[in-house]
Amino acid sequence: MHRNFRSLAGALLAALLGLGAGSAAAQAPVKLRFSHTVPESDSQHKAALEFAKRVKERTGGAVEIQVFANSQLGNDVTLVTGVRSGTIDIGATGNPFVTGLAPKLNALDLPYQFADAQQAYRTLDGPVGRSLLDELGTHQIKGLAFWEIGFRSLGNNKRPINGAADIKGLKIRTTPNPSHLKAFQLLGANPQPMPFAEVFGALESGAVDGQENPPTLMLSSKMYEVQKYLSLTRHAYTPLVVIMNKARFDALKPEFQKAMLEEAAAAANFQRKLNNDGEKDAIAQLRAKGMQINETPDVASIRQVVREETRRMYVEKNGDAVLKAMDAQP
Repeated sequence: MHRNFRSLAGALLAALLGLGAGSAAAQAPVKLRFSHTVPESDSQHKAALEFAKRVKERTGGAVEIQVFANSQLGNDVTLVTGVRSGTIDIGATGNPFVTGLAPKLNALDLPYQFADAQQAYRTLDGPVGRSLLDELGTHQIKGLAFWEIGFRSLGNNKRPINGAADIKGLKIRTTPNPSHLKAFQLLGANPQPMPFAEVFGALESGAVDGQENPPTLMLSSKMYEVQKYLSLTRHAYTPLVVIMNKARFDALKPEFQKAMLEEAAAAANFQRKLNNDGEKDAIAQLRAKGMQINETPDVASIRQVVREETRRMYVEKNGDAVLKAMDAQP
């Protein structure tokens, strides 16, 4: 009888310890890795830190996001592959690096598609943007939100760019977006698609003559060290797509999923404000560091060459439904 009591007590104790271990495991925070490819001084990184902070606060510490900057976990191509496979939980990359999976998203990068940032935001944050993010769902990716790279302008180390004719013959690093490649081909340039992490070295070695990015990103990545000229062509707007491994997202509690989506959207507004507030200062700093900047190039001459032809190419491949919905935005 005494032995039976001890056995029963031991079994109860083991069960209680097991329940305690299970409870502790249930309370352990969900840890997620967030990767992006730009320096820590850039607005993308600041937005990622803000996103991580807000998610942790909102979930009471149940979800912790660690941010890895500057291609620490790989370049843009590796990042997308990592998010799809689950080796990276969350990533932020330029829209052109996901359009190989979901070509309809190429509409967002079409040259001179958006007249200004506010028009872009209305599209990205509305039904059109959400439907485009959802295109990624069949590729093991959950689209969380659109942040931004911004309006792209043309920098190079060969000559000032005053209009379309000055672009001819330049070797320009571009994204892999088909419309960007086509646009520079139409302008007589030699486009060279490559991940962002390789751009500085390519400019330094002379493998390319120039690149096209917003002034804020040119400043944070020290492009002024390897190029002399900047022309504010603002020839295309590029969203930054914040993506998550879909299985990882689906495994979160519904209230945590809601927090991820809403805080990703809030961080978009946070980052856009940083960019809008910082662009004039970035241009001034680039000029102070020795770049020759043309703030009023002949944009019409460039638009005339590239806009309609790249739109036509997009419609041939993807139909016109997305463009019609975008054009209907105020």
